[in-house]
Amino acid sequence: MKNLSLFNKIMFVCNIVLAVCTFIAYILPFLAPKLFPFLSVFTLGLPMMLILNLIFFGYWAIQFKRQILLSGIVLLIGITFINKFYKFAAPDYVKEDNDFAVMSYNVRLFNKFGWSDKQTVPIEISDFVNEKEPSILCIQEFSNAADFNDSAYKYHYIFSKGNKIKSGQAIFSKFRIVNSGNIVFPNSSNNTIFADIIRGKDTIRVYSMHLQSIKISPDVHDISEDINEIDQKKSEMMFKRIGTAFRKQQQQAEIIMKHKQDCKFPIIICGDMNNSAFSYVYRNIKGDLNDCFVEAGKGFGKTYDFNYYPARIDYIFADNKFDTKFFCSYPETVDSDHFPIMAVLSDRKK
Repeated sequence: MKNLSLFNKIMFVCNIVLAVCTFIAYILPFLAPKLFPFLSVFTLGLPMMLILNLIFFGYWAIQFKRQILLSGIVLLIGITFINKFYKFAAPDYVKEDNDFAVMSYNVRLFNKFGWSDKQTVPIEISDFVNEKEPSILCIQEFSNAADFNDSAYKYHYIFSKGNKIKSGQAIFSKFRIVNSGNIVFPNSSNNTIFADIIRGKDTIRVYSMHLQSIKISPDVHDISEDINEIDQKKSEMMFKRIGTAFRKQQQQAEIIMKHKQDCKFPIIICGDMNNSAFSYVYRNIKGDLNDCFVEAGKGFGKTYDFNYYPARIDYIFADNKFDTKFFCSYPETVDSDHFPIMAVLSDRKK
């Protein structure tokens, strides 16, 4: 380091700090958030840390400096994390008769409170869904009050609650639903629902989850506050809220995991996790299931409308019994803060 210019010394110190933060973020998925709730915030910034490490790698490379090793080691160790952040290529998709599509979509109450100037959001969502023709559709922040056309689906399970404003979740299916239910989360307005669905001769269980929001942006249910900006007090409390939300998410993930342990059917879990693919919650809910984006996605797989940051917080996880043939998120669709995601699955060939 003594042979570096003053500017390069400053840059290398910054590089070291970044490397330490990145290593902490690597470890956090294996540590319960309730142990280090504040540090868990690092998992949200891991994609940006990886990008900055890549920039440092290039910076030292063009100068032929041995300091390149620091970011090189960081990137090499984090290669599995990079795969969850960005996919360079997707497998070729050839449609077959036995394929079936699963879509997950947080519709933000079908624009009930006018976040978008469009008055036709429920109809446009219906048209979009009918165009893509998923066999199974999971909707978070569902509202019965909306003009949503579900005529393409013979079977459904809808769970909603609330006094003046009823909202909840829904699972629509072109296959017969033989059992369904709601999983309650303590001290939370969020929940998870499930449906056992007969497909051919097999039964599969589909979970639609909506975990605690970390409230970086205003909660859709908190209509008493300005939905266009976060005031100064909220900004000051943001880290505390995130820590509290991560602890709740851990509890909610453990409830889901306990519930699915008793299931003897192949499982599909989808919905709004409100957390990144580098988190403890992601690692535990995914378990031995396949992340359909990792299996067949392309690009960043962005699912949340967050400025300048490709946030992926909505997921479809599928049992090893299924092959993921296609995955896509649809950012240029109807106005909602989340983007719909869809996976095409087929029975794994023996």
